[in-house]
Amino acid sequence: MPHSSVPELRVRTVNEAELRPTGKYVLYWMIAARRTHDNYALDRAIEHAKRLNQPLLVLEALRVAYPFASDRFHRFVLDGMAENAIAFAKAGIAYHAYVEPEAGAGSGLLQALAKDASVVVTDDFPCFFLPRMLSAAGKKLSVRLEAVDSNGVLPIRAFDKAFFRAFDFRRAVQKSFAEHWAARPAQAPLTRLALPKLAFPLAIRERWPSASDALLRGDASALAALPIDHRVPVVSYRGGLRAAKKTLSEFITHKLERYDEARNHPDESATSGLSPYLHFGQLSAHRIVSAIAEREEWTVADLGTRTRGERNGFWKMHPSAEAFLDQLIVWREVGLNFCSHEADYKSFASLPQWAQKTLTEHQSDARPQLYTRAQLESARTYDPLWNAAQRELLQEGRIHNYLRMLWGKKILEWSKTPEHALATAIYLNDRYALDGRDPNSYSGILWCFGRYDRAWGPIRPIFGTIRYMSSDNTAKKLDLKRYLAQYGEQRTLIE
Repeated sequence: MPHSSVPELRVRTVNEAELRPTGKYVLYWMIAARRTHDNYALDRAIEHAKRLNQPLLVLEALRVAYPFASDRFHRFVLDGMAENAIAFAKAGIAYHAYVEPEAGAGSGLLQALAKDASVVVTDDFPCFFLPRMLSAAGKKLSVRLEAVDSNGVLPIRAFDKAFFRAFDFRRAVQKSFAEHWAARPAQAPLTRLALPKLAFPLAIRERWPSASDALLRGDASALAALPIDHRVPVVSYRGGLRAAKKTLSEFITHKLERYDEARNHPDESATSGLSPYLHFGQLSAHRIVSAIAEREEWTVADLGTRTRGERNGFWKMHPSAEAFLDQLIVWREVGLNFCSHEADYKSFASLPQWAQKTLTEHQSDARPQLYTRAQLESARTYDPLWNAAQRELLQEGRIHNYLRMLWGKKILEWSKTPEHALATAIYLNDRYALDGRDPNSYSGILWCFGRYDRAWGPIRPIFGTIRYMSSDNTAKKLDLKRYLAQYGEQRTLIE
């Protein structure tokens, strides 16, 4: 194949089948990078279509049997699908939004479309059920299946090992950022795109009909008809690119300048709110970095020359911009790195040896209180601050960044064993968090148990040398009056 603008590091051939130039079209199976901008997989599919002079067909499907499927997650994805349908229609590209009405109803859809495809391009994603789904799909297809990585600013295969310290990963990022930033995806790949036109095959549309307008609007009645978890309700904010761009603009305009000093204080509302859009692929990290660069009047030529892993000074931006980029690129992408190299990325055994050792040594220590998963889920503990954080998760699908650390530490303190604590934290986050089921999310939870951290003294009951946090100390350090007023005295959503 002629030179591609998509870096080869980002392209993985899933199966051993050949590209079939005699096919009728190129198929893009959109499963993780659910967007029409800054998307290497879409770029790759367009390049195939141009080279073969074939139409591009896009399939975006939503199963009902994925783990933790609920009204909350479904509507967030549907918001994006509705906008994608409009964008592809304007570009003259056939797009099929398929939502399973019942478990297994979508079986055979991909194979049916792949029979007439020259190549199938999809999104790579290093965790949750997607790696298994891609592996199974590759075995069923008789045509090449390519998985393309659009997860971060750096490719998930930029390094041939997993990093166990953020400092080491930061140093590697600093040494290679300029190279990878130079190979950015197209910001608007559908603009003036001239490809042959082809509608989705009628037989496909009849057997697997497009999602109804009501579903794409996320109507409550349409969601209620699906066999998903209706006990996890939708949140007050919407998904999709429009909402993501608005959230990004508000962050850049009103919050970024004070991010470094105010982000840890819930009452200051200085966090970005972008993680759900990043998780569902509705907004790219490239778009966020570009927006910050524009505000800072920054170019890659401004980068510092010191690449020793320090948190400050490399970007040569305002301290708050540097602090946010460290979260977006270093802390978010070290999770992508870990999940792409470690198959057991969310297990107790994936923790550093020192953390496993100290937690095991102290697992029989007396606990101040033991709570069942149901009690924790419904925010019924003696700790008002922890309850407030859990209520925020139940109601908003997120927890304030700083309080999420306390949230995880207290689950460890209140659980029979560290393994039980880890399983409970992952369950609660995966079921309710819009940014859950994600490498960054697993990094945050496992950090509470020692990942990416070091041993701390003094040795404490339950925690051993794991970094300790208490609600009393947290309450003394943070501005929480408005936060507690909002989430501290409400009936929980789970009975």
